[in-house]
Amino acid sequence: MANTPNGGVLKDLFARDLPRQAELLAEAEQLPTLTLSERHLCDLELILNGGFSPLEGFMTQKDYDSVVSTHRLVDGCLMSMPINLDVDQAQIDELGIKEGAKLALRDLRDDRILAILTVEDVYTPDKVKEAIEVFGSDDDTHPGVKYLFSTAKEFYVGGKLEAVNRLEHYDFLDLRFTPSELRSHFNKLGWQKVVAFQTRNPMHRAHRELTVRAARSQQANVLIHPVVGLTKPGDIDHFTRVRVYKALLPRYPNGMAALALLPLAMRMGGPREALWHAVIRKNHGATHFIVGRDHAGPGKNKNGKDHYGPYDAQILVQKYQEELGIKMVEFQEMIYLPEKDEYWPRDSIPEGTATLNISGTELRNRLRTGKEIPEWFSYPEVVKVLREQNPLPKEKGFTIFFTGYTNSGKEQIARALQATLNQSGGRSVSLLLGDAIRGELSSELGFSRRERDIHIARLAFVASELTKAGAATIVAPIAPFEEARQQARELVEKSGPFFLVHAATPLEYCEKMDRRGIFAAARAGKVKGFTGIDDPYETPKKADLTVDISKQNVRSIVHEIILLLESNGLLDQL
Repeated sequence: MANTPNGGVLKDLFARDLPRQAELLAEAEQLPTLTLSERHLCDLELILNGGFSPLEGFMTQKDYDSVVSTHRLVDGCLMSMPINLDVDQAQIDELGIKEGAKLALRDLRDDRILAILTVEDVYTPDKVKEAIEVFGSDDDTHPGVKYLFSTAKEFYVGGKLEAVNRLEHYDFLDLRFTPSELRSHFNKLGWQKVVAFQTRNPMHRAHRELTVRAARSQQANVLIHPVVGLTKPGDIDHFTRVRVYKALLPRYPNGMAALALLPLAMRMGGPREALWHAVIRKNHGATHFIVGRDHAGPGKNKNGKDHYGPYDAQILVQKYQEELGIKMVEFQEMIYLPEKDEYWPRDSIPEGTATLNISGTELRNRLRTGKEIPEWFSYPEVVKVLREQNPLPKEKGFTIFFTGYTNSGKEQIARALQATLNQSGGRSVSLLLGDAIRGELSSELGFSRRERDIHIARLAFVASELTKAGAATIVAPIAPFEEARQQARELVEKSGPFFLVHAATPLEYCEKMDRRGIFAAARAGKVKGFTGIDDPYETPKKADLTVDISKQNVRSIVHEIILLLESNGLLDQL
C-alpha cells in the first residue's frame, strides 16, 4: 500500500464537504468575492484536493511565521513553503476582509465560485525575512524573490476553506488525478512502492534510463509527475511537454510507469522546494522521490553564481526523509557510451571511456536549425513532438513594424513588401495599415498620447497572434513614441521575430509630398495633435533597419528588408 499522507490524514476538502456543496454554493453567492490569480488557483486546487495536506486553508500568521523559520507548521508538521493569499488595502476595504469575515473565492478564467474562505487573520508579512529564509537571499534575480517583492501584495489573509466547486480543466483530463484518485489507482494496479519523478522539462532517453534504474534499484514502479501549473519563465509550455511524456511512456517496460499531472505553481526555491515537492508526492501516494542536483534551482544570481549549491536540495530532503516517510533517491546523471549503446551513471564510467552528450543549449540549437537529433539522445516520437513546436525559422511567423511620419513612404513600402512576400509563398501575409486599421480596431480613440499608446498596443496584440499562427505580419502605423514601440516589440517577440523599420524620411520631404493638404491643415491649426507639427515624434533608439524614401526608391528598400529576413533564416532565397 502507498504510504500515509503528511500529517496522517489526507485533507480532501471535497470529500468532506460533498453533502453540503449545494448549501455552500447558495451561501457563497451572497458573499463578497475575491477573484484569484493563476498562482492562487494552483495553490487552491492543491489545498482543496489534499495535495498540500495537512493544510486546510491559506496560512495564518502563526503558521506562516513557523514555516518561514522552522520548515514546520505550528503543530510541528513538516511544510517547507509558505502558502499565502495576498491582498492589498483596496481589496481589504472593498470586501470587508477582517477576522471572522467570509469570502467567496472566484476563478478568474470562468468566474465560477470555487471555495469559501473564513478569515482568521489579516497580517503584514516580513517579506525580507521570507525571501532570505525561504529563497536564501533577497536577490531579485531569483524568480521567487522577484514575485515576492514586485507582484505579491502587502497583506496576507489566513483562514480555512470550504470547497464549493472543482477547478475546471479542459486538457489531458485522463491524466489529472487528485491525490486520493492516484492512491486508488496505485492500489488497483497493486503497486506497493512508487518512485516519483519531478520534471518541468521534456524527457529524453537519459531520463528514461534514469527512472528505470531508480525503479529497479528500489523494486518499485515509476510515477512521472510533471508540473503543469506555473513553472520558470521561458520553460516549454506544458501542452508540448505532456505530449512528449505521452510519447515516451510506451518506451518503459510494460506496467512499470504511469503518468499524472501536477497543477503546481513552482517557486524555484531550491532546497526548500525539493522538500515541499517530497511532501506533495507523499500526499499523492509515492514512497520514493528522485531529487536531483540543484533541484528546482533558478540558475545564476546577480553575481553570476548559482543561487544554490549542487547538493543543497539532496542534503535537506535527506535530513527529513525518515520523519516524512518518503525515501529520497539521488538523481544520477546518465551519460551515453557509444561503444555499448547504453546509458551509464557518470560515477560508474571508467576513466578514458568514450562518451557522447548533447547539452540543453545544443539541443535548442538543433531544433532551431533543423540539424539531426540522434536516436541515442532522444526517441524519434519525442523529437517529432518537439519539432512540431519548434518550426524552422523559414516556417515561423514574423512581424515587420514600420514607424515614421505621415507621407514617410512606410505605407507604400508595406504594400510593396506584401506583394513581394506573397509572390514567394510559403506563409500567409497580413497587412495592418495605420489609418485603415485604426478605423477597424480603434475608431473610438482620439490622438492623445494615452490613446495612441492604446492603439499601438492593440496592433501589437493582433500582430503577436498572427505571428504565433505563422503569418508574415506587416504593421505600418505612425507609432511616434518609443515606449509604446518597445512594448509592442516585447509582446510580439513572445510569438516570433520582430523587426522595427524606421521610415526616417525628413519631415520637410513628407510635407512636400502631401497631396491631401493634411500638413497645411495642421499648420493652420485646423487639425490638432498632428505628429511632427504640434505633436512630438520620438526617433527610434534601436531600429533594425532605417530607410529614407527621399533618397531611396521603394524597390531598393523592400530588397533591404528581404535581405534582413533572409539573414535571419526566415525566407528561402528569392
